Parts: sequence; structure tokens; C-alpha cells
Amino acid sequence: MIDQELCIGCGDCLPVCPVRAIHLEADVARIDAEMCVECGVCYRAKRCPVEAFEQEPDLPWPRIVRRVFSDPNAPHSATTGGWGRGTSEMKSNDVTGRYKRGQVGIAVEVGRPGVGVTIRNIEKIAAPFARLGVEFEPLNPLTSLMEDTKKAIFKDDVKDERVLSAIIEFLVEPSQLGDLMRALEESSASATDTVFSVSMINRLDPDGAIPHMEALKKLGYRASPNAKVNLGLGRPKANV
Repeated sequence: MIDQELCIGCGDCLPVCPVRAIHLEADVARIDAEMCVECGVCYRAKRCPVEAFEQEPDLPWPRIVRRVFSDPNAPHSATTGGWGRGTSEMKSNDVTGRYKRGQVGIAVEVGRPGVGVTIRNIEKIAAPFARLGVEFEPLNPLTSLMEDTKKAIFKDDVKDERVLSAIIEFLVEPSQLGDLMRALEESSASATDTVFSVSMINRLDPDGAIPHMEALKKLGYRASPNAKVNLGLGRPKANV
């Protein structure tokens, strides 16, 4: 919120907002509530010379969904069953062993600073994956907002909420990669007012090779290998 009595209309806060939700109107700064994702950047940036920004301590449902997904400082929230945009194990598989050898984990990150995304649009992007029969990760906070996880249908009261970004997570069999890439192309047609990136999570082969790279190449896609390794924190179970 912006205290309209304190605001001097200097405009210093406008470039701070990652979704361009702040504008000047009648010589004072105002926040477009529909565009705002409750990320708190304008408040934390401390760019306001008169400290006119205030952050509501308790947002009502379903508005709180915006903060849970958009504000990295948001506390663990019972509203989504988890903290942040996705599950931490996705980036620490070498410790947790959550993704087992022979499985393919998929993470579709929808939205970005400067763009954002509504839950309604995430539903459209997730629908082609649901038609493949995938099981959406139950520990993912986005999945907790689904009314029907088999069809990727979200609860009606959250569909118009807008977030900075969110991550759709699920597993596919290696034999489904071709179908998955076609589903991604279908999803891209639904991402008309946002963007998304795709990550494929694998356990390395015993010889250190990354599985399915050649299969992706044959399908006409180029993957960029990346790794996030957490050393000294533990070991996966022997059977994974």
C-alpha cells in the first residue's frame, strides 16, 4: 500500500516494480491491484524518500496466494501447503534421491519478473500435461491449489490471482518424451500473456552421461546441460 498523504509523486518507485503495477496519477503514486503480485519489492527497496510504502501483515484469502508465490521472504504458508514456487528437492536430488534413475522429472516455470502470470493461464498451460496422464507433484504448492489434479483444474477462487512465477512439476516416462514435447508446443500457444521455461531432471548414467539428450536432439530440441550439486549434505538411498 502507498500512504497517499505521504506520497510526493516523485516517481522513484516506478522502475522498482517488477510487474509495472505502480503508476503516477494526480501527482501521487498508485498501485494497480490487479497487476500487483504482492512481491514486496517496492517496500523492501526503500527507494521512497518519504517512506510512504506499507506492507499489509495479513492478506486475506485468496489474495495471500500472490505473496506466497511472489515474495521470497514470505513465511511458510498453510494456504498452499508449502513455501515458495516449487519443491526444494527439485534442485537437490543428489541428496534426496527423489528422482530415481530411469525417471524423468519435468519442471515448467511459468512467469518471470516483468511478466507475471495468472493462475487461470497456468491452468491452460498445465492442461496438455494432464491429458498425458501425468501425476502432478503432490508436495508442490501449485498442485495444492488444484481442485482436480487429473485434469489440472484449479479452484475457482484462485484463478484470477496473479503471481510473479510458479513451477509446474511432474514425472514422465522416457517413452513419453515425444508426447511431452508436443504437449509443450500446445502449452506455448496458451502462454499468450506470459512466458515459461522447461527443465528436465535426470539422474546421471553410471558413466556420467546425461540421459535422453540424444532423444531430445532427434525430436528437434537442444537442451542446455546444467547441474546443481549439494556436497556434504547427505547421500541418496542405495536403491535410487
